[in-house]
Amino acid sequence: MLQNEQGASSLFTSESVSMGHPDKVADQISDALLDSLIEPDPAVRVAIETLVTTNFVVLAGEVTTHNAAAAAALAPEAVKQTVRDTIRRIGYTDHHANFAADTCEVMYRLHAQSPDISQGVTPGEGLHSEQGAGDQGLMFGFACDETKLLMPLPIQLAHRLVEELAAARLDGKLAWLCPDSKSQVTVRYVGGEPVGLHTIVISTQHTKDVLDRANPNIMADDAKAQIVEQVIRPVVERECPSLWSDDVILHINPTGKFVVGGPDGDCGLTGRKIIVDSYGGRGRHGGGAFSGKDPTKVDRSATYMARYIAKNIVAAGLAKQCEVQLAYAIGVAEPVSVAVDTFGTSDLPAEKWERIVRDVFPLTPAKLIENLNLRRPIYFETARHGHFGRDGAGFTWEETDRINDLRAAAGALQAV
Repeated sequence: MLQNEQGASSLFTSESVSMGHPDKVADQISDALLDSLIEPDPAVRVAIETLVTTNFVVLAGEVTTHNAAAAAALAPEAVKQTVRDTIRRIGYTDHHANFAADTCEVMYRLHAQSPDISQGVTPGEGLHSEQGAGDQGLMFGFACDETKLLMPLPIQLAHRLVEELAAARLDGKLAWLCPDSKSQVTVRYVGGEPVGLHTIVISTQHTKDVLDRANPNIMADDAKAQIVEQVIRPVVERECPSLWSDDVILHINPTGKFVVGGPDGDCGLTGRKIIVDSYGGRGRHGGGAFSGKDPTKVDRSATYMARYIAKNIVAAGLAKQCEVQLAYAIGVAEPVSVAVDTFGTSDLPAEKWERIVRDVFPLTPAKLIENLNLRRPIYFETARHGHFGRDGAGFTWEETDRINDLRAAAGALQAV
């Protein structure tokens, strides 16, 4: 439900990018390295940034390991192998291209976490005895009832479109597709409810095989039609079949062609797709990126908890949409603030929601990490196709297992 005047019509747009987009290549490398370290060392401290460009990968950041197995994963050849394996997994394997797994140069500068930060996160070493937050900051979580997975419809469709493009490429159905692509979806709302699809944009890298024979500066119409019939239609029919219409505006590679792409076409950086990673512009964002960060960094773990809280509130039927803000001070365990906004869709006022959230959910870094089971190698999959609105064993923050607790707590406060 989009907030606008009763009966008013409006458009809202969100975008997503594929696993082969340069910024997502960087995110996946950072998270693949995190996974390689957190598996042998669940207490590892990691903050790795990645830059990718033409045949070149740069890593920089801080890593503190606690055992020989994690130290081995951080050895130069092991790091380079993880980088190359990740690039290969994404699909950049053409030895003749200007960015490929086996030919790109890999440079890295990694050192231990600052002891001044470490003492605030390690129990008993800082001013406080309990494990504190790894940094100050504010984090948001959001949920609404527009889709089955309680995500806003525009970003959910945008994610599923690039996911479908990747599947069509990897299974050979559309073998001329290349890894880099983007999607954009505009949804029409009336009275805050999605009522139709307005515009869908697909920009996807491709081989020269599908260039128009008469004009090699544009993609052939037949290839565009294949994208419509084998990617766009299946996704819409699966996610929101009633909203498909022949009036939907479609833009397929609107520049004409997209042959040069990936890190050879644009430089990519970790953390540069924070709105894609969250809710596509719906709800607010605290500004912190996710990838390459271990769960002591509340930029990541507390944002996951905020989504978990918001999703359970909506799943419980206690609000049609919900935004949760958590905020922390570095080295301090308890959040400095908790705020809940249900946008007028709940019977309870904000101050009662704050009390419920503090009572029902564990909000200190140590407890939320334990509750969501975040000290394990689950992060590579989060770095593509969205951190939210996903299913699978790794996405514990998408579970709706606190519905009964929330209903009981809300009922008790309503009775007061």
